[in-house]
Amino acid sequence: MAKKNNSHFKILLGDDRSEHALAALELLEDLHFPPGTDVTVFRACAPTQATDLILMEDALNQTSERLRKTGLHAKPELLLGSPAAKFLEYAGKQAPDLIIIGAKGLRATTGILVGGVAQQLVEYATCPVLVVRLPYNGLHDIMLVTDGSPFSQQAVQFLGRLPLPGATRLWVMHVLPPPPIPMPGSLLTRPVAFVLPVTEEAAALRKEEEQAGQALVDRTIAALQALGKPAMGILKRGDAATEIMDVAKELNIDLLVTGSRGLNPISSWLMGSVSRKLVHYSKCSVLIVRDLPAG
Repeated sequence: MAKKNNSHFKILLGDDRSEHALAALELLEDLHFPPGTDVTVFRACAPTQATDLILMEDALNQTSERLRKTGLHAKPELLLGSPAAKFLEYAGKQAPDLIIIGAKGLRATTGILVGGVAQQLVEYATCPVLVVRLPYNGLHDIMLVTDGSPFSQQAVQFLGRLPLPGATRLWVMHVLPPPPIPMPGSLLTRPVAFVLPVTEEAAALRKEEEQAGQALVDRTIAALQALGKPAMGILKRGDAATEIMDVAKELNIDLLVTGSRGLNPISSWLMGSVSRKLVHYSKCSVLIVRDLPAG
């Protein structure tokens, strides 16, 4: 991934005037980007909505003016066509550093956790995507999830660039794999009491895993500290997505940050299962940091 200029961001903000879009706008305002930061306030609409173009343009202009008053260089962009396709096409041409979008738009089906446009962006966009979920009450606690992969390292570097509010608390979390599951007695010829013995070799392996996991957390904290972002560490064991969401709920995390492998345009491989689960099922906002694989 090409090294970005740390002093300047290009941001693409989705704005369809839904309550989730308003939350995305508020989150953008809480990130203290320097004056002159480029923000494109974007909306695409289906041809069946063409009669409402004037109202949509007015709404985009209002959002742009609101951002200009904070010193940002904001401009509206309204395109006609499939919202998800046009959003991806525009992002591909403009190459923003960050996309910010509400988890659901005006036309999202009641009860779903992520709307169609947000889902397409987190799976196919080639830059970081921040999906904002309601209720949004500010950025007080942010948790970075790491597995030590290059994608996690990209997430560390990207988080280090974000101009967070001064009082924001940062957490770094790593989840160790769950312990082996013993064969249930029902698979035997008759039910028996089954206790998995913890051998010295198994205990040593678990201790080694824990030491390596803690070392990863410590290295990640040190990397954030070097970027001016002090953080606290958390080490858990179990199903990664479940543990992450449980801790996020316990600590009232406002934003989860995770790296994820991007999609090759000609490939059918999707983002990692843990990142996908966090986007779809976590109760807080999620920032997915990824880049396309080389080649």
